[in-house]
Amino acid sequence: MGGVTAVSLAPIVLVLGDEELLATRAVTETIARARSVDPDVDVREYQAGTLTVGEIAEMLSPSLFGGPRLLVLRSGQDARKDLTGALLAYAKNPDPDVHLVVLHLGGAKGKAFADGLKAAGATVVPATKLKGHRERVAFVRDEIRRAGGRCTDDAAEALIAAVGNDLRELAAACSQLMADTDGKISSDTVARYYRGRVEVSGFTVADATMVGDVPAALEALRWALHVGVDPVPIADALADGVRTVARVASAGRGSPYQLASTLGMPAWKIERAQRQARGWTPEGLVDAMQAAAECNAAVKGGSDDRAYALEKAVFSVAAARQGGAR
Repeated sequence: MGGVTAVSLAPIVLVLGDEELLATRAVTETIARARSVDPDVDVREYQAGTLTVGEIAEMLSPSLFGGPRLLVLRSGQDARKDLTGALLAYAKNPDPDVHLVVLHLGGAKGKAFADGLKAAGATVVPATKLKGHRERVAFVRDEIRRAGGRCTDDAAEALIAAVGNDLRELAAACSQLMADTDGKISSDTVARYYRGRVEVSGFTVADATMVGDVPAALEALRWALHVGVDPVPIADALADGVRTVARVASAGRGSPYQLASTLGMPAWKIERAQRQARGWTPEGLVDAMQAAAECNAAVKGGSDDRAYALEKAVFSVAAARQGGAR
């Protein structure tokens, strides 16, 4: 990745692979490098599948253009045989004023074209999808390094656990971390930044709300919404949390295993609800049920601001717990 700029003024660059982020970045960096050498470089982009031999001959003709130019040929694997023949012939003796960048997915389709460009001495920039975990760790470390920071292996592991495997999201997370920290990224940095954000769901929000931990509930809620968790299951989880505590509290004392068959729910759920029920009064639970029902109606009824409805419910349920305890 870091080597793209060093080779970007090669007469022919072959960007090989199907990872869109890496391919796009290779082209962007090549264009930026060419412009840093000559701000007036003529940059043109074409789709290989629709380009004719006549058009390519014009593009590569020294007499037609004055000054340096950079031609980006996208979807090289779709080029027809006559076009690939003309380009491979050109590649043996390229014009020093022309920089040709060919993007190719790297599969079986059009393989002879990619192989021919390599044989002609094209500079290859890999843009293949990262398949293994180690490759993604290396990608994260390289992203931080490119931005002037430092990142340990375990920090990269933690970031992948928090964000997932999508390269665009990982690149954005690296950029955000660099903007918000001093650039020395350790696993502790990532843990602080993404505290409680791995595997966040509606139940994470509900559990924190039912024990009155409003800051943790709001952090989990905002993160869940940020990473695209649907508001409806969050509202359902909150309502289920209140309902479960109410049912378990009204069932009286007893071991979770004894109550499991009576209440028709698993023992682990009863045990958790018994812990959460401490500090609740019957009156508080009635108020909490009302707040959860209003939240459900707003979220499922297409309220304009479903995030606000959920935040309001978190405050209301927690207030019902405190109010009822007095």
